[in-house]
This record gives sequence, structure tokens and C-alpha cells, in this order.
Amino acid sequence: MFKKILFATSATEASDHAARVAFNIARSYQSHLNIFHVMGVPSRGYSQVIVDVKSRERVDVDEDYIAWVTEDIRTYYENHLDEKLDYIIDVTVGLPAREILRQAKIVKPDLILLGGSTGDEDETVYKKSSAGSTLQKVAKAAKCPVLVVTRSAASFWGGLSSIVFGTDFSKTSDKAFDFAIKVAKALDCELSVFHALDITSLHTGKLLSQDEIEQQIRESLRKIRARYESRLKELKAYSMDVWEGIPFIEIVKYARDKHADLLIMAHHSRRVPSGETILGGNVEQVIVRAGCPVISINK
Repeated sequence: MFKKILFATSATEASDHAARVAFNIARSYQSHLNIFHVMGVPSRGYSQVIVDVKSRERVDVDEDYIAWVTEDIRTYYENHLDEKLDYIIDVTVGLPAREILRQAKIVKPDLILLGGSTGDEDETVYKKSSAGSTLQKVAKAAKCPVLVVTRSAASFWGGLSSIVFGTDFSKTSDKAFDFAIKVAKALDCELSVFHALDITSLHTGKLLSQDEIEQQIRESLRKIRARYESRLKELKAYSMDVWEGIPFIEIVKYARDKHADLLIMAHHSRRVPSGETILGGNVEQVIVRAGCPVISINK
């Protein structure tokens, strides 16, 4: 299913949970794994002086330094690497999101895998030179699914039996559904289609009555059946549900209730005003809270 995986790592504890998943998937599907590390941002222009993302020190980048960083990454992951694993380690200099997307154009992966932040936003070496998070930029522009693992609870990838697909009925969600049903068929999983009805006053501009909430739930279920059920019938097991509340919270709760092994959503199909949430959208909030890996689909 995943012939090529691009694993973007900081080679620090922030990427450890994602690393566990990356190596497990690579072994499970005998994938080629490209371990990719962006060393740091040039101090100016095309200068070879960078602020190293790990040490936070200014260093001159030359062939010896690149070789040293590559070997350092190999040592960091030595417990995961063996002769049976098909892998390569690449390192470069630049802004993380830009370089990850550039590497993706070269590698043409079936999956991009990202871990957590390299540290507090106020401390990161990327803050002054990059607007927005690496996750947001990569997920928005990537031409393949992006799997993000930020929590220890979400770092165990074994035999998949339950997949949750979260929809908001957008065109991007339809593309995410195509991927979800493809995975469910390939792995013979149960697929649960879920819609979180946003009943917050922030979204609707008013407080809904219970009759209005239940009416909208019925309408949403009809949408799910009309949009997805004909294809869901191709699976051995599936379900369709609508819950009301704050969308990202309800999605996380639903995935936990379903004992989901994987959660699939469209990236930025619905947005909230900047500043209302920590990362700026439902998908990002789900990623940092979910107890299972989350795949974001953009195209």
C-alpha cells in the first residue's frame, strides 16, 4: 500500500512517536523509507552558516558536517535500523516545510510522515523565518496523504481493524473518503463515517434549540447516506454517525469510542478564525489530541 514513505524528522524526542510508526509501517509494507532531516535555516540568503535545529548553535555547513549529521541520525535510530529495512538518510538546509515539500517532489512518496514540534514556539529556530507551522504548510500543499503522530498514545501501528473517517461534506472530504475506503478495503477494516455537528455559538451565531440540533443531526445523517453509503456497502463492516458539539473534541471522542487504529480527515476543509484554537483548525486540534495516528488528505 505504501511503497515509498517520506519521514521528516528532527531526530529528537519530538519525533520519537512518529519514528515508531514510520519504522513499523515501512516494515509492515516493505516500503522504501526516506529519513529526511532539515538541519537548520541559513543565517542569510544562501549562506552555509546555519542555526542548527538540534543544538541551536551557529555552524558552518560543509561535506564533513553533513556526513556527521547523517551519522548522528543513523546512531539516533540504530535500534530501528537493520539490513532488512530499505532506507536512506537525507539531510539538507532550509525552511522545514519548503524542504519537505521539495523532497516530496523528488521522492514522490505515497505517504509523508511528520512528528511533533521541535520545541516551544517561542524558542524554535524557525520562528522568525517561517510563518505558520510546518504541519499546516506541508498538509496544505502535499500531493499525497500526510500522517502525523504527536502523542505517545498514537504511536503504535499494528494490525488495523477500525478506521474513522471524519467528514464535513466538502469536496476535499470526498477525496479523503476515497482514500479511507481504499485503505479499509485493502486491510479489511471496519470504516466508521462520522460528522461532528458544530453547535457552538461561534459557528452558528446563535444558540440552537434541542429541536434544531436534532433536526440538523437527521439532515446530516441523510447527507452521509446519500453521499457515502453506496460505496460503504462494498465493505464487510461500516457505520455512520453524527454527534453534536465542538467538532475536534467530538471527533477525538468518537475515535476513542470506536477504538480507532487510524483517523482520516481532509485538511483545512473547514477553518476557524485564527487565534481561536492553538493551531488554527479542526484537523490540527485532532492531531494533537487523538489517541491514534491521523492522516490528513489535501488532494
